[in-house]
Amino acid sequence: MKCTSKRYFSVLVCMSIFLSCILCGCGNLSYDMAYCADSDISSFNVISRQDRRTAVPYAADLCVVTDNVMHESVNMDEAEAAVLFDVNGAGVLYAKNAHETLYPASLTKVMTALVALKNGSLDQVLTATASVNITESGAQLCGLKAGDTITLDQALRILLMYSANDVAMLIAEGVGGTVEHFVEMMNEEAHSLGATNTNFVNPHGLTDVNHYTTAYDLYLIFNEAIRYETFNEIMQMSSYQTTYFDKNGKAKEFNKTTTNLFIRGDYSAPSNVNVIGGKTGTTNAAGHCLMLLARDENGSPYISIIMRSSSTDVLYNEMIDLLDEIHK
Repeated sequence: MKCTSKRYFSVLVCMSIFLSCILCGCGNLSYDMAYCADSDISSFNVISRQDRRTAVPYAADLCVVTDNVMHESVNMDEAEAAVLFDVNGAGVLYAKNAHETLYPASLTKVMTALVALKNGSLDQVLTATASVNITESGAQLCGLKAGDTITLDQALRILLMYSANDVAMLIAEGVGGTVEHFVEMMNEEAHSLGATNTNFVNPHGLTDVNHYTTAYDLYLIFNEAIRYETFNEIMQMSSYQTTYFDKNGKAKEFNKTTTNLFIRGDYSAPSNVNVIGGKTGTTNAAGHCLMLLARDENGSPYISIIMRSSSTDVLYNEMIDLLDEIHK
């Protein structure tokens, strides 16, 4: 028994010394276990061995802007904010005041469409109430009246292509139950996407001091919206003709062209750049705004946004300068 105890004690001492050498080092030897997510033998993988997966950073596939990234070749003197992002490469090609809070005007409707696509059904029939009666001077309207019926699919096309504010109210009430609840859904969606400098108070973007966003937040929202096939289809449309019905079942015709002057052919993008589509926005407070998805000759996508430019012509020429950075 005594021999067995001594032998057992010796084994314990040897094991202790061996473990001490491994954990604390012995002489000039060292045993590195670097924190490396890509290594099979690392302190990271010792910790995560249970499921052998690494954590993916929130913004791993997103463009991230901390400072201005501006170039003399881009004439952006009249715009308050502008960004140009390489979507696939997560690269920042241009950024001016990307995080400045500004009025978004009808760029708001991208979020309206996104929430409707996520929570509604394209074939559901929406019935207009008195909420569609917008009286603000200069507001773009489809001409809806209380009792009119139209599908969500039709409404989204009029919303995005023609930027009708009364249709935004119709969608909000039809999908959210109430306009107020739909706006809550808009803000929840914005914050879930990381658009934390954004606050919406209506679904159309008509001016309100508490209704604001940033060029960067709009990029996050637009980047999510373009994942939807219906959204992509609509923003490429140059015109739209459809029929909906009044409260008595009488047909009402809609036939309008897009507000996007690139899609209409009034302005042309730089060579080897193809404008796929986007959204326009204009109010006195917001100035002239434009958001685009474009592709280079290889099909790689780019998102560009300009906010609060001084006029329509200046806005589109600034956007042409901005898109020209794709090949520089």
